[in-house]
Amino acid sequence: EMVKRVFEMNHADLDYEIRVPLERLQLAEQKKRNNQLILGFIAGISLLVGGIGIMNIMLATVTERTREIGIRRALGARQRHITVQFLVETVVLSTTGGLVGVALGVVGSNLLSRWAEWQPIVSLWSVLVSFFLSILVGIFFGTYPAISAARLDPIEALRHE
Repeated sequence: EMVKRVFEMNHADLDYEIRVPLERLQLAEQKKRNNQLILGFIAGISLLVGGIGIMNIMLATVTERTREIGIRRALGARQRHITVQFLVETVVLSTTGGLVGVALGVVGSNLLSRWAEWQPIVSLWSVLVSFFLSILVGIFFGTYPAISAARLDPIEALRHE
């Protein structure tokens, strides 16, 4: 500001430009934060859609296997056994999806970097966080179908066709 005032007093014409690197750095940091927020929002929506997909698949599985659930309950399986069975299936499903997603992400970033001549930055922590987050989303969205399967009445489940 002092330099600007000195130039304004001594120069009648505006034949100069004052650039402050700090302002440019702050602007770049703000753009970076905005981009991170947008990407985080997109990732959150993707996780929500994936979780809803897992829940729908598991609810369809519960419906298809109602008779099996009734037989297991009639033979002495407790509600927690049924819940654990469906949660294990959910974890397997989300683990498989997480592995495929991580593999596609790493391969996609390498292909994009070769095409655009960029250096990819794929850190181990980001891969691990995304993988475990996919498993947590699977468990979260698979809990309701697992509990609903466990709460089925054995007699009604055996009658189901």
